[in-house]
Amino acid sequence: MTAPTITGVTPDAATQRDIYRRMALIKANDERARKVIRAGKLVLPYYSPRGQEVIPSALSVLLTNDDYICTIYRGIHDMLAKGVPLKDLWAELAGRVTGTCKGKGGPMHITHPKSGVMVTTGIVGSSMPIANGLAWASQIKGDGRVTVAYFGDGASNIGAFHESLNLAAVWKLPVVFVCQNNEWGEHTAYEKATSARQIADRAVGYAMPGARVDGNDPFAMYAAAKDAVDRARAGGGPTLIEAMTYRFHGHVLGDADAYMDKARKEAAVAADPVPRFRAHLIAEGIATEAELAEVEAAIEAELDEAVAHALASDYPTVEELARDVFAPEAVVGEAA
Repeated sequence: MTAPTITGVTPDAATQRDIYRRMALIKANDERARKVIRAGKLVLPYYSPRGQEVIPSALSVLLTNDDYICTIYRGIHDMLAKGVPLKDLWAELAGRVTGTCKGKGGPMHITHPKSGVMVTTGIVGSSMPIANGLAWASQIKGDGRVTVAYFGDGASNIGAFHESLNLAAVWKLPVVFVCQNNEWGEHTAYEKATSARQIADRAVGYAMPGARVDGNDPFAMYAAAKDAVDRARAGGGPTLIEAMTYRFHGHVLGDADAYMDKARKEAAVAADPVPRFRAHLIAEGIATEAELAEVEAAIEAELDEAVAHALASDYPTVEELARDVFAPEAVVGEAA
């Protein structure tokens, strides 16, 4: 892994360390989640992001809490990279009242506006039209926010993708469309369901920039993301980024992934971007082994606290059923 030499594009040392911290957090959280679920402490649908840590990590360092992301039910790595607090996240995974949505959203509908995670949707491809709405509001307000829509390669074949890209281009919305192409749409291989040679090519049809990058290379991902975020923030309109990656596990925990080519998967795991980037930081003198070990230990300690907090928290009461659904009567009366 070699850092590019393009002036103003290569992340500085502090940013590289920040990218790694987010990647390490995603990896550790995933390992902890699978361990807790397999131990029978929690029962929930879980979608492992292992292998895709670089994409949201290299992008999120370019965003602030005021910027928005819309992601999908396979997007726990997107949420973590954007800054959703671990205690709040785990409590929601556990369906507890202390969670981001008071335990009523669960793992497939995590929302945390304070960190800019505006919606996690269980409907394939729906992150894109929602992102357009948020970006349109930002455009009207002139608040300078950028919205990122994350989705998978399978979602690029549904109507919401095409309609969203078209409208975003027509209105020059400050949105970045990020396709995390892990080569599988649930259990269907990319080449069996997608006619386009690469998804990034579809940007041409909507008169917007399109880039295909190595989504497992922090430098390539950072450079492409910076260009897109800067363009959106400056009023230049949307960008489509196709970030190539590979998932290490099946679509959902419990999926034996027998349909995946064994050799291809083994090669992807052998090229795991997390330890590879870690080795780069040490080799280039950007961080020491001791410094990175300290970061990783802090993450594990934070996970210990988050899991304990989630399991000790209460479930939502029956009274929560109608809360956050209808406006309180007093408010309705005042408005009248």
